Amino acid sequence: MLHKLFPVSLLIFLVYTPALLQAQAYKKQLISSIESKQETYQQLALDIWNYAELGYQETKSAQALQNELQAAGFSIESAVADIPTAFVASYGSGEPVIGILGEYDALPGLSQAAVPERQILEDGGAGHACGHHMFGVASAASAIAIKDWLAKSGKAGTVRFYGTPAEEGGSGKVYMVRAGLFDDVDVVLQWHPSSFNDASPGTTLANKSGKFRFYGEASHAAFAPERGRSALDGVEAMNFMVNMMREHTQEGSRIHYVITKGGEAPNVVPNFAEVYYYVRHKDVAEVKDMWQRLVRAAEGAARGTDTRVEVEVTGGVYNILPNETLARLMYENLKELGGISYDNEETAFAEEISKTLGKNAASLSMAGEILPFEMTEGKASSDVGDVSWAVPTVGLRTATWVPGTSAHSWQAVAAGGMSIGMKGMLLAAKAMAVTGVELMQKPKLINEAKKEFEQRRGEGFEYQSLVGDRQPPLDYRQ
Repeated sequence: MLHKLFPVSLLIFLVYTPALLQAQAYKKQLISSIESKQETYQQLALDIWNYAELGYQETKSAQALQNELQAAGFSIESAVADIPTAFVASYGSGEPVIGILGEYDALPGLSQAAVPERQILEDGGAGHACGHHMFGVASAASAIAIKDWLAKSGKAGTVRFYGTPAEEGGSGKVYMVRAGLFDDVDVVLQWHPSSFNDASPGTTLANKSGKFRFYGEASHAAFAPERGRSALDGVEAMNFMVNMMREHTQEGSRIHYVITKGGEAPNVVPNFAEVYYYVRHKDVAEVKDMWQRLVRAAEGAARGTDTRVEVEVTGGVYNILPNETLARLMYENLKELGGISYDNEETAFAEEISKTLGKNAASLSMAGEILPFEMTEGKASSDVGDVSWAVPTVGLRTATWVPGTSAHSWQAVAAGGMSIGMKGMLLAAKAMAVTGVELMQKPKLINEAKKEFEQRRGEGFEYQSLVGDRQPPLDYRQ
């Protein structure tokens, strides 16, 4: 009878208004939790930016994050998965269990001051050219905001921050997945610094990496060359064969290498040489096949040069498995929060950076926009991929760098060390916090995400790490 007394539109308003008001209330609480501590989070990110520690060497960075989370009431489990700088911070009890990933490793050779021109702080020093100092802090901030909501609401649920080291080539998350640390998690949230704001579902390239070490026989290159067997010849013979192999690989394949050791002096036949390889493709099976072809090329090179070769797999990651159910939720929350706006000082900084980007420069207004929702295919690789094959995973990107900036560049380091980066970091924290709490209140949505997850993985899927049973390569950056 109500429809005779009230218009349908009014009935809808009466039914949904309480729910909408409740939703707005918890979102305001989460945003307030983050904004009230924003100076602390900004300083923490700048501290980690200054530490600029390489993969598996992030002692101070990991400890700083643990200290912040522990002070907020989280219990800490350190040195998980046989990795000294990996940890798990937990709060709450029961289901659902929401995991949040945090990274904090820097890149070698990208030292840079927070200024809009190339200015090296330390020759050969590391720099946060992929923004992982912000990655870890925003994720911690979102976890703390969710914890504050859990404490105030009295709701059941667990929020868990995963401190994940060595994303840049060290595959830290792979060992954490292999150790079963995500087995009881319902959904994982993650983000990444960028030059734009986006929460579209997307995938990446699977990747496998390792070092090929050739051993020969040293000798005087002029007086007794016949006695020598050049390890460098082995490396170069392998590289030659691999470069011919490129023509006969699947579309979208990527193969990169660098000679890390080539000998000591031209007049000494090198008795040791090393080459470091990456292979990538969107299909894990194709990555495995390409890697075996590299191994056969190395073995052939060793035989042809009368040297010996040893192979060490240093990393290997799956492509990211997208989840459109979760991505739509993250996208709507990001869209509601909006993009980034620059003040006069930030605009001047961004304009100077933009001049150094050449044809890649983009309109500064792009920082204030949210990219349209669409399925994407990335060309990079990330150990988030392995997590996404273990548990439904969703991510986003926010504009922490000047539009048009590439990751792994000095321009990214510069913007990430000042307020432009901090604004994007806080936006990511808010989007993940709001999404995390919304999932905690909507078990049906989690179930839908899990159903999609199982469909995308395929029937009978069994996870097998691309690194095999090797231990974490804690010295890979040394």
